Formats: sequence, structure tokens, C-alpha cells
Amino acid sequence: MSRKKKKGGKKSNKLKQRLKSNIRKVFEQNPDAQLNYKQVSASLGVKDGATRKLVLTAMYELKDDEVLNEYSRGNFCINESKTEYYDGVIEITQRGAGFVIIEGLEKDIFIQPENTNQALHGDKVKVMVIKHGKRRIEGKVIEVTERKSTQFVGTVEMHPKYAFVSTDNQRLNMDLYVTPERLNGAKDGDKVVCKLVSWPKAMQNPFGEIIEVLGKPGDNDTEMKAILISNDFETSFPNAVVAQAEKVSMELDPEEIKKRRDMRGVTTFTIDPFDAKDFDDALSYRVLENGNIEVGVHIADVSHYVTPNSAMDAEALKRGNSVYLVDRVIPMLPEQLSNLACSLRPNEDKYTFSAIFEMDEEGKLYHQWFGKTVIHSDRRFTYEEAQEIIEGADGDMKEEILALDKIAKIYRKKRLKNGALNIESEEVKFKLDENGEPIEVVYKVSKDANKLIEEFMLLANKKVAEYVGKKKDKAGNVPFVYRVHDKPDIGKIETFKTFIDKFGYEIHFSNEDEISTAINRLLSDIKLKNEYGLIQLMAIRSMSKATYETKNIGHYGLAFEHYTHFTSPIRRYADLMVHRILFDELNGKTHPYSGELDGICKHISNQEKKATEAERDSNKYFQVKFVRDKVGEVFEGTVSGLSDFGMFVKMDENQCEGMVSLQSLPDDNFYFDQEVFSIVGRNSTKEYNFGDKVKVQITGVNPKKRQIDLEIYQGF
Repeated sequence: MSRKKKKGGKKSNKLKQRLKSNIRKVFEQNPDAQLNYKQVSASLGVKDGATRKLVLTAMYELKDDEVLNEYSRGNFCINESKTEYYDGVIEITQRGAGFVIIEGLEKDIFIQPENTNQALHGDKVKVMVIKHGKRRIEGKVIEVTERKSTQFVGTVEMHPKYAFVSTDNQRLNMDLYVTPERLNGAKDGDKVVCKLVSWPKAMQNPFGEIIEVLGKPGDNDTEMKAILISNDFETSFPNAVVAQAEKVSMELDPEEIKKRRDMRGVTTFTIDPFDAKDFDDALSYRVLENGNIEVGVHIADVSHYVTPNSAMDAEALKRGNSVYLVDRVIPMLPEQLSNLACSLRPNEDKYTFSAIFEMDEEGKLYHQWFGKTVIHSDRRFTYEEAQEIIEGADGDMKEEILALDKIAKIYRKKRLKNGALNIESEEVKFKLDENGEPIEVVYKVSKDANKLIEEFMLLANKKVAEYVGKKKDKAGNVPFVYRVHDKPDIGKIETFKTFIDKFGYEIHFSNEDEISTAINRLLSDIKLKNEYGLIQLMAIRSMSKATYETKNIGHYGLAFEHYTHFTSPIRRYADLMVHRILFDELNGKTHPYSGELDGICKHISNQEKKATEAERDSNKYFQVKFVRDKVGEVFEGTVSGLSDFGMFVKMDENQCEGMVSLQSLPDDNFYFDQEVFSIVGRNSTKEYNFGDKVKVQITGVNPKKRQIDLEIYQGF
């Protein structure tokens, strides 16, 4: 009899422990709830009286454990003082799960799709930790504290009594419900901007209102507007900004010229892409009486026209930078400035802010000067024209270009010796016909002419940063905008090492400072290999991202202790700020931005990231357009990415990237093994790795997803 009672006690205790675990989950999943044992029992599906009493006992024990609080007799709520809460930004995957990034927390918090609580990609959220696992922390969104956006781009799907707007962004995982009175003229199939009006807790879909009809899907103007709006960029300037820009005169003021160093008599030229319209920078060259060379780096003086707190300034700050899509540029400043008044066009006098260096023919510096100038560009070169001169052709200003090319090569060699990363930019662009349709893939490789300009821009940026950065105010330094690049994260470098191991390569280093040298050596060794471009891209991805900061930590990728952006104020707000601060320092003034700079740096870094996303989306869209008449065709390709839903393949012939889904892989049931970073067959030794050469067939294109669908080709 006593044995049975004892055994029953053990069963009861096990049941109670299980109940305590489940009760805790009920309260964690309903952090605002105040519940009694009857409500908890109902939630758990407990109906018999004995177990319901055990539920009450378990709740009081959880109170003793300080997991629950009894706010009134028999009514309980979660003890917030014992619960971990964090504020962060949520990133939603295409499958609907989320990761909340928490500053200062080593791991992101994983959110199951059912626990996102109406949070959307990019929203600021408050999360509660519900589980500490061996591999990850799991949480639940308990509040959306700030929406990243309340306006979304999508396509209208009409129904008899209502409509849905199916959003373009695959990470949003929701459609907006629109009643007829909120369609505002939109028709079935239109691409629109829809505003989220409300989202009741009980509703699966939020209520929306269409605020703008963009046009029909597949039209370039419609799609580019959609990309810009999705990334929070304006497609036009406010009237006040346009009005202010139209008042800017193309004529220079004689009184203003007197305040500046007049460089109009010095040989001056620009070197830019053939299709450029906004010429930020020019170089001047002359030989001095002492035999040394004077090189001027002249930058468009945007700060003369765009004054602090003006309408143009506020709009430029909001945008942060120009956005370069495949078929158009969305400028930071109105065209009256970006393409006309500020642009250093040939045969026109222009206001500039200059860095002028006295050096010998080997590039050794003897003197530097910073200040406002006026210049006259004698010649506009394209990169191709300057490159022909460097390679031996005759042409205008041959002596000047060859002398500057020689110095640029010396500077570049010195930078690489000091540990700078040797990344060769290889840009793929589309050639468009008169209707804006892509007809050809064009490879743009950085040659000596590009590097000539790059080295002198780097020199100016570095020297301006040193000049201001080494000056001290009463607090110890002058508030400034630095362009910084942190040392690599060792974890990412280990992933890169695993990646290159697939190709039979390895790198060796004993500390962070040796990583760049090791990567440079690898890239140099494989320069002529087919996998060079892919490995270089993965090397870039393994590095930290450069950002704008007021605290200087140096620039790892360039191996500079001081660096800023001074040379492109037409297209970057950071450079405009640097011009203003430098001018104040040169004139002994205290600039008024001290308290604002941190916020401005964070904003423009974020805008730069958005611009990169918009440019990437634009490129994907034109890739889809380029291959849409090639469905069914077969191409050689290289595996360029792996994920748990498939693998990306870049086609060798056209450099367009498509996706092969896991389900479509032939001859086995495949899965993504994250430990070895491979896609592996469950029943065979077959696997797919980064860099594998494969033959693929285009099976479809999806303009909405901007995705090319591929399958492994098995034909002969």
C-alpha cells in the first residue's frame, strides 16, 4: 500500500514539473496577461479536477521561485524582474522567422515565425527571451516599438468586394487588405505604394490604403521607382528645394573670386567615366621653379551653394548620397547643382575647395595647402582616353598624365606594402538600347587611369583627415567625420578559410594585422584562375563594413591611421560636412555641428547601406530582363552561394545569377549542412560546394522577386 502511494507521489511530482514548464511558457507567451489557475488550465487543455488543483499548486511554487507574481489573490502575472528583455532591430527571413540584432549581445535572438507578433523586417522591437539553447537564444516579440516603414510597394490583386496588395519585399511575408474606398483609383495588376493604416491584433493581414499608383509591373520607370521607394529614397525633390536650386547662378561673383586662390592659369583636367555628368574632382599639374611638381586636387565647392539648414541642405542630409541604378542616377542634389553649377565641366570657371601638394617626381611631399580656389578645366578625359595615353598613345597633356601615373603607382605600391588590401574592382554593367532594354553585358575593369585618380583622391582624403584629426580642442580633439574600417572579425575570416579550402587554397597569419597581406598574397597567386572573382568577392564579404564615425579607429582596408571623405560632395553628404568643418578650422572658427555629428554619421552610414541595396535590386531586375528570352537555354556556371533553400549559380557567359532550389536537385534528397557549408545528398556522397562548375538550364524568370530560376541540366 505504501509502495503504491510512494510511486504515485513520484508520478505526481513529474506531472507537476511538466506542468510548471508548460505554465511558464503560457505566461512567457502572454507577458501582459494576468491569469488565474482556471484560465491557465483551459490554455493547457486540463479538464479534470485533480490536475487543475495541481496547476494551482504549481503556480504557487512558480511564485516561490520568483517566476510569477501574485498581483491579487489567485491571479498571477510573469515576474518581469526575472525575465530578460531586449530592444533591437528584427531581420525577417524569407521563411518568416526572425533574428533580432542586439547591440552588445554576442548572439542574435532567434524568433520563430509564430512569435514575430506582427513585426516586419527592419522594425525596432522589444523581445523577451524564452529559451537559452546550446546553439542559440530564442525569444518572442512582445512589442513593435518603431516601424521601419509604414509604406510598402506591391501589386494590386482585385476581388469582388476588396483587394489585396501583395508586397514586393519577400521578407515582409504579408499582404495588405484594402477596402474599395481606399483603392484611390488603383486597378487590378497596378504596382502601387500602399500605406499601413492599422493592424488589429485579431487580424492576420493589416489594413492598407493606396497612396500612389506607380504604373504597370515590368515597366522600367515603374520598377525603378518601386525600388527607390522600397529603400526609402524620394524620386523627386520638394518644391522648396527646386525653387532654391533654380536661383543658383552659373556666373561666378568677381568679389568672391578675390577671396580665393586663382588657379585658372594652371593646366587642369578631369578623368571620369564616359557617361558621367557630375564631375566632383579635377587635377592640376605644373612644374615649379625649384624643379618640384605642384599637384592640385580640386573638389567642387558645394558648400558655397548649399548652406547649413537651408532647404537644399536638409534634403541632401535626408538623402545622404546619390543612388546609382542601372539606367539612371537619383542625385543627392538637384541637377542645377549636380550637373551644372557645381560640376567641374571643361572650359568653365568653377568654385572649388582644393588640396594642393608640392612634391618631387617620386611623390615625396614637401608642402601642402588647403583652401578655397577657382579653377578652369582645360580638358575632360574619359578613363578610356587617359588609359590610351598611359599605354603609349599620343594625346593632350601626355606629359602631365604620365607624370601623375608614375607617382600614383609609387603611392599604390607603398600602400600595399603597409598592409592595404589589394582589391581589383571588376564591375559588370548592362549596355541598354534606346528603349532602356539590356542588350549586352559590359565588363568594367579598373586600369591604370582609374588607379591614377583613385590614388590622388586617397591622398587628399588622408591628408585632410590628418590635418583636422591631429588638431586639438579643449576637449582633446576636433569633432570630425571620419571614414573608418574596423579590423576583420576572426569568425568571418575562419569562414573565408573554410570557403577557400574548397578550392584547395589556404592563408596563414598570426594576428589581425597580417590578414590583409595573407589575402593579397592569395589573390595575387590566383589572379589568372577562373575562381579569382568569386574568391575576391568572398574576401570582401569577410571584411567589416566601412562606416562614418566621429571616433577615429583608422581604415584597415587602406592601411591609413586617418581617413575621411572630402572628394565627392556632389554625391555624398559626408564630404559636404567635411568641407564645412575644414573651412572652419582653416579660419579659426568653431563649427556648430559638435552635438549633431554622431547622429549624422549614423544616418548617412545607414543611407549608404540603403543605396547599396537599391543598386543591387536594380541590377537583379535588369538581369531578369536580360535573360527573359533565354528560358530553356543551357549555360555553364559557378556555384556562388549556398543556403538552406537552395544554391545560387552565376552563369559564366552573362554573369547573371540565378537560384537552383534544393527540391529541384536531381538524384537524391539534398539538405544544407551548415557545419561544412555544403549542400549534401542524404543517400549518396553527392555534394555541391562554393565554386563548383555546373551546367544549368533557365527554367523561368520572376520579375516580382527579381529572381532567375535554374535547374541542374542533365541532358547530353
